[in-house]
Amino acid sequence: MPDSRYSDLDRPPLSEAALNRALVHPGSLWTGVSVVESTGSTNADLAEAARQGAEEGRVLVAESQVAGRGRLGRTWTAPPRSGLTVSALLRPQVPIAAQGWLALLYGVAAASAVRRLAEVDVRLKWPNDLLIGERKLAGILAERAEDAVIIGMGLNVSLKPEELPVETATSLAIEQAACVDRDPLLRAVLREVERHYRDWSEAGGDADACGLRAAYQASSATIGRQVRIELPGDQVLSGQATGIDQAGHLQVTANGQRHTLSAGDVVHVRASS
Repeated sequence: MPDSRYSDLDRPPLSEAALNRALVHPGSLWTGVSVVESTGSTNADLAEAARQGAEEGRVLVAESQVAGRGRLGRTWTAPPRSGLTVSALLRPQVPIAAQGWLALLYGVAAASAVRRLAEVDVRLKWPNDLLIGERKLAGILAERAEDAVIIGMGLNVSLKPEELPVETATSLAIEQAACVDRDPLLRAVLREVERHYRDWSEAGGDADACGLRAAYQASSATIGRQVRIELPGDQVLSGQATGIDQAGHLQVTANGQRHTLSAGDVVHVRASS
């Protein structure tokens, strides 16, 4: 049965029932996990659900995503069940100014979970990528939908070299990771996100008080590097990335001056050494 969702034994489907049993329980952040065969964009679907009043903690996973979007509207696709394409609906009760940390929080949590299970050295490229070495393993996108924030992640799990969307990408399989089973990986990521989100929420969004900024900087592949930053209007800023400020913005020193950049200011960040 070539059309069966079980036809590729190396890429078994996720079980919605098993994920809900593992993740949804009284007191949990997660209130429901839905797994769909295919959709245009999990972020867009959850944003619509948020506008219709969906509760915090909804998670949507797509086995195949045909209109996946990255930052600045960039598109990406992957073979069905070759990765984790997942979005979560959050309704943070912290000041708006602190909510820029949510994508970074998700990155810290995902990197920690993947490092632990897959036993690979995952690092964070500001603002929204997970790297192994210089290659992209995952991307994260946070979008606002009224008073909710939708955070999506695309994580390459079993992609083969010939399936990579760009040659600068990688996957857990290519990196010979200890775990390439999407079910435990997804559980671990969502549990880690819940832990960091609770700590951050209880601290009123203060990334220093809950240890988030320190955790992010400790996992950063950007800080301390010479970087070349492409800005809108074909402008370029070259300098040393020196840190992340209290709002989650990147600090770069160039020609003796400190520049502070938000994710919305930046087209590309590239290491230049």
